[in-house]
Amino acid sequence: MPKSDPVSGESRGGKGRKAAGSLGETLSQLTREGELYEKLPEGKVRCYACGHRCLILDGHDGICRVRFNRGGKLFVPWNYFGALQYDPIEKKPFFHALPGTLAMSFGMLGCDLHCGYCQNWFTSQSLRDPRSTAQPIPMSAEGFVNLAIKGGADTVTSTYNEPLITSEWGVAIFKEARKRGLRTSYVSNGNGTKEVIDYLKPWVDFYKVDLKGFDDKSYRQLGGKLDNVLKTIERLHEKGFWVEVVTLFVPGFNDSEDEMRGIAKFLAGVSRDIPWHCTAFHPDYKMVDRDYTTLRTIMRACEIGKEEGLNYCYGGNLPGHVSDWENTRCPNCHELLIERWGFEVQNYYLTDDGKCPKCATAIAGRWDAGRTRAALRGLKFTERIPRAVRPR
Repeated sequence: MPKSDPVSGESRGGKGRKAAGSLGETLSQLTREGELYEKLPEGKVRCYACGHRCLILDGHDGICRVRFNRGGKLFVPWNYFGALQYDPIEKKPFFHALPGTLAMSFGMLGCDLHCGYCQNWFTSQSLRDPRSTAQPIPMSAEGFVNLAIKGGADTVTSTYNEPLITSEWGVAIFKEARKRGLRTSYVSNGNGTKEVIDYLKPWVDFYKVDLKGFDDKSYRQLGGKLDNVLKTIERLHEKGFWVEVVTLFVPGFNDSEDEMRGIAKFLAGVSRDIPWHCTAFHPDYKMVDRDYTTLRTIMRACEIGKEEGLNYCYGGNLPGHVSDWENTRCPNCHELLIERWGFEVQNYYLTDDGKCPKCATAIAGRWDAGRTRAALRGLKFTERIPRAVRPR
């Protein structure tokens, strides 16, 4: 296992495939040469998949432990999945992209960060934490897309671990999905690079960024840099991705009003139309030493978002308790446009061209009234997907 600088990504020694044990050896077989890298002298490579920009020596892994150098070539994950699940797209969360429809979610194994409160640690930390027994599920991109269509999904979503580190495989899946009329999305920590965003631009429709706070010292505890994430959000917006941002407020870690205001002010400076999801923490993984996020904290974050000029702020993980903060209203006349309870869309009032029916203000998002209304006329998402893959 290489010992790497958690910020610079420079590999310093060790051979991670053997250290990772049988899982690492298995994953080594489910690979192909990557595209997001540069060959350097003496058999070294520079990886561009995430903000660590790992310099990887021959025989070593990157920080993510799933991208590795063998013989001066960078090998990356291919032809497998770590998790599969049908979800309402609101769970990602996307509130302004095909509301009410179904997303076929897939995750891989591994991550470039190591958050102590990770809610998907079973897959994201599988090569770091021996408690995880997650195993790869071999499947082709075509087989996955067939499964998505069979379940009635409108979107396929790379999530559960960090999708940036498996971007070549993600693009292969998205190319197949696009052929079949599906939309595509990333649910990411936003630790990106210019190179990976350019690579994804033709193939990713919706991009959710998990902005984990507004303090660089705290970000470094998780293995990243705040500036990388802020630049990614700016680049995504400039490139024309549909972007939504979520912040999980963890008591005592990132829930001060100063951080809330810093995030809201930054997002409003990029675009007032970026939806900001302020979500509640529950004790998980290595961070079980603190309480659940209070309702007041979530409500206050949403209020601050509005005070700083954001048009769309949402309270999450407390369904039915956050008053109007689950709903979408017109930023001009405040007409109710989308009514929700948790991840379920209750009512949808937007016009067919995505405008407020009262004042005709265009509402920012990616709307398809036909798909949304068809979904709302049908059964609830838990009733219309195969039992074998229903979410727990």
